[in-house]
Amino acid sequence: MRTLFKPALASLLLVLALIATPLRAAQIEVVASFSILADLARQVGGERVNVTSLIAPDEDAHGYQPRPSDARLVRDAHIVLANGLGFDTWLERLAKSAAHANAVVVASEGIEPLTGQQGHAHHGHDHGNMDPHVWQEVANVLILVSNIAAALGRVDPDGAELYTENAERYAQQLRMLDADIRSTLSALPVSRRKLITSHDAFGYLGKAYGLRVIAAAGISSQAEPSAAGIARLIRQLRTENVPVVFVENISDPRLIERIAHEGGAKVGGKLYSDALSGPDGPAPTYIDMMRFNLDTLMKGLLAEAG
Repeated sequence: MRTLFKPALASLLLVLALIATPLRAAQIEVVASFSILADLARQVGGERVNVTSLIAPDEDAHGYQPRPSDARLVRDAHIVLANGLGFDTWLERLAKSAAHANAVVVASEGIEPLTGQQGHAHHGHDHGNMDPHVWQEVANVLILVSNIAAALGRVDPDGAELYTENAERYAQQLRMLDADIRSTLSALPVSRRKLITSHDAFGYLGKAYGLRVIAAAGISSQAEPSAAGIARLIRQLRTENVPVVFVENISDPRLIERIAHEGGAKVGGKLYSDALSGPDGPAPTYIDMMRFNLDTLMKGLLAEAG
């Protein structure tokens, strides 16, 4: 009897333990178009979500071609997050073709977009279209985060309170970031507030924080600047004695390096524009990216002309 009793007692205790321990709900599957949006979803969702970014860190979203594996991820996701404003139009088509059950959530809803003529100057490609790079202004990211929290709460009502709490905690960090960017850039002399890059991803940054942004190409990194536009930019660098230009993590650096060389400027470092770095890089999260860019900008813009 004693030998039979022990296994029976052990089985009973196991059953009681399972009853007493609440089963953890399956994670909400979130698919985001690109790495910055994916990071925001992780900040809001915490452990209740599993987030996949279709476009990897350090990968260019402009001209992205979805893979067959993307269709499977989108089909099985509870939420599909797009930036909107023409940045990831392919995602809505992908969701339809993959028979995703719910509408794609456009995270930028409610943000007033810049057009190609606001906050920046193009050389050779001024399309006059909406600028999708809204995350370069922290105030816009507060809206992205709020929209993501609301979308998660609709799909997962049991987690709605947690998503709201996470979003507000993260919003406090974003407000501190915004204040730091403003106070740091305000120390720059007006003559140094010129940001020259290869493609026009920093219009919101320029408008929000008082920088004059000039790009060799247009809003899309796929745009090819004209020879006349490049020549104008080189002349402008020489005339205004611009000390530095910046390369981007998603763009071929050769064009901007040539412009810098012929314009008498230095390359002031690499900026993260449309994608985060990998986990071992300097910009694995949105806040890390903005702080890294701020540090790079200040070092470059305060440098002496070459």
